[in-house]
Amino acid sequence: MKVKGKEGNIRFAVMGGTFDPIHYGHLVTAEAVRDEYDLDKVLFMPSGNPPHKLGKSPSEANHRYLMTVLATITNPFFEVSRIEVDRLGITYTVDTLRELRNIYGEEAEIYFITGADAILEIFSWQNVDELFNLCFFVAATRPGYYKEHVEQKLKEIESNYKEKIHGIEVPSLAISSTDIRNRIKNGKTIRYLLPEAIEDYIRKCNLYLE
Repeated sequence: MKVKGKEGNIRFAVMGGTFDPIHYGHLVTAEAVRDEYDLDKVLFMPSGNPPHKLGKSPSEANHRYLMTVLATITNPFFEVSRIEVDRLGITYTVDTLRELRNIYGEEAEIYFITGADAILEIFSWQNVDELFNLCFFVAATRPGYYKEHVEQKLKEIESNYKEKIHGIEVPSLAISSTDIRNRIKNGKTIRYLLPEAIEDYIRKCNLYLE
């Protein structure tokens, strides 16, 4: 059942991630959430310096930003933001959501899309109480995972937080950026795992070969 907000208020989702590279799993998830909650748009947010990726050296931010633009350009409901890419220092989700609140106003209804694994670790995030005040969370999972793993964890969360977390099952989440990078390093095909334009960009810029 689709969820409706107050008339006149913008309702949108934020799809955060390193997008290193962006792939069909990200795109299908974003479209599924947009459709399920009848949102005005999905704002893709390539990360800058996320604390959970420190020491793992994601690809240069502009490469990841441009790949995200290429991957989303044909969908009129998708936009890409440079907020985190351009921010100096470590990137925290709470800082991004504060900035989005300043841009779109207190009445905007914001849904933050993340993976089920991240939801299970959400109380380790920066300023978690404020996060729940700033947005709803949508935990994207492969079929069967949400009920098996996440619902039990949610029982441990205070009741006022439960209403702020929703789940959605997405079959294509079996695709992963890590697997794509490994396939490129090992000379294996990545066709049909991500848009052709992204495959061409990776090849042109010689990404993930080292």
